[in-house]
Amino acid sequence: MFTTTFILKKIGRIILHLLFWIVVLFFYTNFFQVDNATYEDTLTFSLFLMPITIATTYVANYTLIPDYLITKQYWQFVLYSIYTLIISLYLLFVSIFFSLIYISNFEYSEMNPLTKNVLFIMTAVYLIVIIVGAFKLLKLNLKQTTRAKTLETKILDTQLKLKEQELNYLKMQIHPHFLFNTLNTMYGFALKKAEETPDMILKLSNILDYLLYQAEKPFVVLSEEIAHIKDYIDLEKMRFNDTLNINFDVNVSSESIMISPMLLLPFVENSFKHGNISNGKLNIDIKLKADSNSIDFRIQNSHSKQNNLDEGIGLENIKKRLELLYQNQYDLHITNQDSLFSVQLCLNTANDA
Repeated sequence: MFTTTFILKKIGRIILHLLFWIVVLFFYTNFFQVDNATYEDTLTFSLFLMPITIATTYVANYTLIPDYLITKQYWQFVLYSIYTLIISLYLLFVSIFFSLIYISNFEYSEMNPLTKNVLFIMTAVYLIVIIVGAFKLLKLNLKQTTRAKTLETKILDTQLKLKEQELNYLKMQIHPHFLFNTLNTMYGFALKKAEETPDMILKLSNILDYLLYQAEKPFVVLSEEIAHIKDYIDLEKMRFNDTLNINFDVNVSSESIMISPMLLLPFVENSFKHGNISNGKLNIDIKLKADSNSIDFRIQNSHSKQNNLDEGIGLENIKKRLELLYQNQYDLHITNQDSLFSVQLCLNTANDA
């Protein structure tokens, strides 16, 4: 069923076309007008040309250009254009002949001088066809450009959504091991009714809030990431008791430094998860230096040769996140020695929003 809007648009289009052809008729009448020809005769001759001009223009604009030229079927376009030209020329000659009969009563000398010149008539007719064709090409190109931009925007939106889904998936894989160990530790503390239990719950609550809500943001203040790293370390200290020797050295020159959430914490988690107690201690050394242009993060921990840290799922996920978030803006070095595993991450944060 046709809607009112559709019908009104069609009526408006028809009126616009009618107005255009009235203007063309007016143009022809003045174009062929000379001193010794009456305006009525010139108007009549122009009326003879109008059906040919209209037919040729519509064939060119609604068949030749959209069906063959725009679709790059150039041979068919040239072939059918020649056919159209031949037929339109034939009809032009017929129009001239009928104008000779109808207007001049077979008196060639009585004909308007300009209507005797076939080249002049062809110029007038094909000028209209070319002008309208050029406008049609411009309109189709603009429409195609708009369509291409719309498609490009949809593709970019889809890629962005896929990127966000992949990032969320990678974030989801970070936490289970830590949560399992922390809850087990809290269970043991609760059984012993230890005084540290409420503090553990509070710190775990802060970390869970960060994981569930703050991690959804594209960027957070670096101080937030540092605070939750400290909470994480405090929880692990309760779990390891006297078997942990950890140093966390922070040197941040500005409070406005931004970083993608949950980017540094997984490295710390990895050092606890895969670190090895050596001589009765798990040794972890963390250094973080940051200014408005860069972040330099270094962490190393003791480990045994049997622990193949650099191929773990956790580090692979971190590498993928870095590539998605900081492509061409980061430098990651992982060193696996006999008894020491170290990571150095340098981030260029100058362009972060």
